[in-house]
Amino acid sequence: MGYDRFVAQGGDWGAIVTEQIGVQAPPGLLSIHANMPSAVPAEVASALHSGNGPPAELSSEERQAFERISFFFAHGVSYAQLMANHPQTLYGLADSPVGLAAWFIDHDLRSYRLIARVFADEHEGLTRDDILDNITLTWLTNSAISGARLYRENKLPFFAPMGVKVPVAITAFPDELYQCPQSWAERAYPNLIHYNQVEKGGHFAAWEQPAILTQKLRAAFRSLR
Repeated sequence: MGYDRFVAQGGDWGAIVTEQIGVQAPPGLLSIHANMPSAVPAEVASALHSGNGPPAELSSEERQAFERISFFFAHGVSYAQLMANHPQTLYGLADSPVGLAAWFIDHDLRSYRLIARVFADEHEGLTRDDILDNITLTWLTNSAISGARLYRENKLPFFAPMGVKVPVAITAFPDELYQCPQSWAERAYPNLIHYNQVEKGGHFAAWEQPAILTQKLRAAFRSLR
């Protein structure tokens, strides 16, 4: 697009892509920002997979993050496992708009609760039209199955630090899959230039809370102008 200086931001899969941009550090990249950081320390990841509970030395904030990730792996990751193991046999998503809608709405438990609020007449975050637009876009482009293949083709572990050396900014949302503690962010990103926790928002922050995310992006990158 002709820009010789730029920044990058991502959440969900976009966070993983953004961090890989940070790893590659192309010319002109000033900084990256993520709202789903890959910052879980190795010893914490090992404890998660062993099932032996959190390491004893965790702070209360780190323990809360551990419990959130543990809950996600135990109760919220089945959709990802299905898409990773059998993306092409999820043909019901391409055959039925009702099936596609059910699949999209029933995401991880916290995101599902945030999405479901609007159907209980709570006016916060997404609207019914937002949800319908998202499903419709995927239905009309017939991209549910091709989108599912990303889970199979990805070779990167979820939440593990990637070795990003460029300047990094993190915004930690309370209803993310885990709210990244600042201590973990500082370990994962040696060039952390901005960290902030916000009062509301979840996994799909750019969609659900665009005003908050935009405000934090401006604050994060202001020093780089």
